[in-house]
Amino acid sequence: MNGKKVIQIHHVTRIEGHGNIDIQIKDGKVDKCQWQIVEAPRFFEAALRGRKWNEAAHITSRICAICSIGHTLCSLKATEAALGITISEQTLKLRKLLINGETLQSHILHLGYLVVPDLVGAPSVIPLASTHPAEVLLVVRLHRLANEMSDLIGGRTIHPQRPVVGGFAKWPTVAELENLYQKLESAQSDVMTLAGFVKGLAPNFPKFSRETEYIGLTHPTEYAFYEGEIASTDGGKWPVDNYKSIVNEYLVPHSTAKFARHKRDAYMVGALARFNLNYNKLLPGAKKLADDVGLKPINFNPFMNNVAQLVEVAHAFEDSMQLTKKLLEKWDPEEKPIVSVKAGLGSGSVEVPRGILFHEYEYNKDGEIVWANCVIPTNQNHANIQKDMEALVEEIKERPQEEIELMVEMLVRAYDPCVSCSTH
Repeated sequence: MNGKKVIQIHHVTRIEGHGNIDIQIKDGKVDKCQWQIVEAPRFFEAALRGRKWNEAAHITSRICAICSIGHTLCSLKATEAALGITISEQTLKLRKLLINGETLQSHILHLGYLVVPDLVGAPSVIPLASTHPAEVLLVVRLHRLANEMSDLIGGRTIHPQRPVVGGFAKWPTVAELENLYQKLESAQSDVMTLAGFVKGLAPNFPKFSRETEYIGLTHPTEYAFYEGEIASTDGGKWPVDNYKSIVNEYLVPHSTAKFARHKRDAYMVGALARFNLNYNKLLPGAKKLADDVGLKPINFNPFMNNVAQLVEVAHAFEDSMQLTKKLLEKWDPEEKPIVSVKAGLGSGSVEVPRGILFHEYEYNKDGEIVWANCVIPTNQNHANIQKDMEALVEEIKERPQEEIELMVEMLVRAYDPCVSCSTH
C-alpha cells in the first residue's frame, strides 16, 4: 500500500467529554496512533480539603452527572471507613438497589442511544425513531424506569441527596417500594425484547481481540457492585485499602488525564471486566442471556463490553426485584444514622457503570478533610484504549480511511468513557 492516511477526529462523538484520535499511516506503516484527552483538569481533591465529613459526598457526586450515584456511595463508604461507622442491613440493601438504578440508567442509555446506531449504520439515534420506532420506545421506557428508581431511592435522578453518612436522610415508603417492585416485574418482557434486539445485531460488532488484564471488585456470594475485594484476571485479590498498589497512575504528554497500569502495560475495567471476574455470580436470567449471545469468560474483545453491559442490565433488573422483596419483608422507616466524628483515614470502592471507582479521605479530629484521592474508571481505561487502538489500527491499516475512522470511533465508544470525569 502506498500513500498516506491521516485521521484526525476532534472530538469523538457519542461519548461523554472531549477526546481526540490522531492516526497517521504512511506507505503501509503506522507512524502515529494516539488517544488524546484534551480537557482541562478539574481539581476535586483540592476542592475537598477543609470540607466537613457531611459535605464530601455532595461535592464528589459532581465529578460525574452519569455516575453521580456511584460517586456518592463510594464517598460515603470512604468517610464511613475513616470514622469507623458500620451501616445497617437495611441501608446496605437500599444502597445496592440504588447502584442498580444507576447501572440501568447508564447501560440502557449507552446501548440504546449511543451504540445501536453504529450497529445499524446510522449516524445517530435520531433516524432510528423512524426506522426502528418500537425499539426506540422500548429503550425510552426502560430508561425512564431506571430514572424513576434512582429518583425514588436517591431523592432525585442525579446528584442524590437522601443517602448520607451512616444511612439515609429519608426512606421510601412501603407503598413506593411495592410500586417499584411491580414496575420492575412488568419491565421483564421489555428487557428480554431489548436483549433479543441487541443479540440480533451482535454479529455487527467487530471481530477483534487483544489479551489484557481485567480488574474489578469480586465477592464470594454475589456479582460485585457495592461490596468486595479488588481482583484481577491475572490472579490475586487485595483489600480495597491496597488500591494504590494496583492502580499505578502516571502521566503521558498527549493527555490531561492520568493513565494507569498494574503488572502489564495496561488493564481494563468496566462491564466486561466485571463479567470476566464474576460470571459465575450472575443471576439465572442474566447468565442464560450471556450463554444465549455466546459471551463466555475470559473474553478479550473490548467491543464485547457492550454485550456485557446488556447482560448486566438483565442482572440488575433481577437483583433489584430480589432486593426490593427483601426490604419489604423487614422494613424500618424510623431507622436513623448515628455518626461520631473523629480523626481517621478511610478508603471506599464501588463498581460504577464504567468500572471500579476509588475514594480515599483523611479527616482531622474536627471531621475536616485534610487529604483526598479519587481514582476514576475511565482514568484506568485510557492506557488500554490506547493499546487496543494501536493493535486494531495495525490490523486494519490497509482498509479504506472511512472504515478505519468508524472502527476506531466504535472502539472508543465500546468503553463508554467519561472523559471529563477522568480529568478530575
